[in-house]
Amino acid sequence: MPVLPSAAADAYARLTEVHPGLAVTLLGPGEPAPEGDGWVTAASLARGGPGLDAFLSWDDAQVQRDYGTRARPDVVASFGLHRYAWPACLLFTVPWFLHRRVPRLPVTHVSYDRTAGRMAVRPVDFACLPDDPAAARPGARVVRDEEALRAEVRAAVAEHLEPVLAGFGPRMRRRGRALWGMATDEVVEGLWYVARLLGEERRAMRELELLLPGATRPFVGSAAFREPAGPDDSPLPTRVRASCCMFYTVRPEDTCATCPRICDADRVAEPATTAVA
Repeated sequence: MPVLPSAAADAYARLTEVHPGLAVTLLGPGEPAPEGDGWVTAASLARGGPGLDAFLSWDDAQVQRDYGTRARPDVVASFGLHRYAWPACLLFTVPWFLHRRVPRLPVTHVSYDRTAGRMAVRPVDFACLPDDPAAARPGARVVRDEEALRAEVRAAVAEHLEPVLAGFGPRMRRRGRALWGMATDEVVEGLWYVARLLGEERRAMRELELLLPGATRPFVGSAAFREPAGPDDSPLPTRVRASCCMFYTVRPEDTCATCPRICDADRVAEPATTAVA
């Protein structure tokens, strides 16, 4: 039996409140997924072919329009995957962070309209803790403790992203470890960003370090937060990405603050937001 909309609705509403660039609609039983007018299904991205071609044509045109140059096809595909995976990971991490609920969302249950910043989802069920008021709802799967719930987050994200990575991988000229390193970064940096908007950055950093401590396959690496001293000697939260977004191939003078190609001195000197985002 599908999860009742209220199990994740509050978390998604709060997400949109602090980050208006992403609105999430929970589809009811029997309600058709949106089609046309900018919508693409996650399943079509996973299949590759014409659906993925059309999706990546937007990224190709955006690079030419904004930077006056053509990006390599593998770089365009990397941009496209980031622009899907970053909001997709929030579908799992925000309900977990705010309400300790983890929806299960296979690729067949998610649609995305990036031009309008909209996602439509149909959860299969959700995991929660024994003391959650929603534990008695249809579709609830009660797990024993916080660590078990973190395992549910990792499993739900991996279930959703694995076929998407398989669709994008050949276009990106990346395989296995490199793709899952990128997935790790999307999980961490998406929630880290939203938590700053919520005023809960420190809690998110602690939670993400427990969620991704390293050696949690298929994810690669850990949350990897560090706090070098900033220009005024106060701690500056940062991290080093497990993967490279490849933006330097388009604009070498602009570097992401968490890029693995730069040192902490450069991060401290210019704590910029992620360029690709």
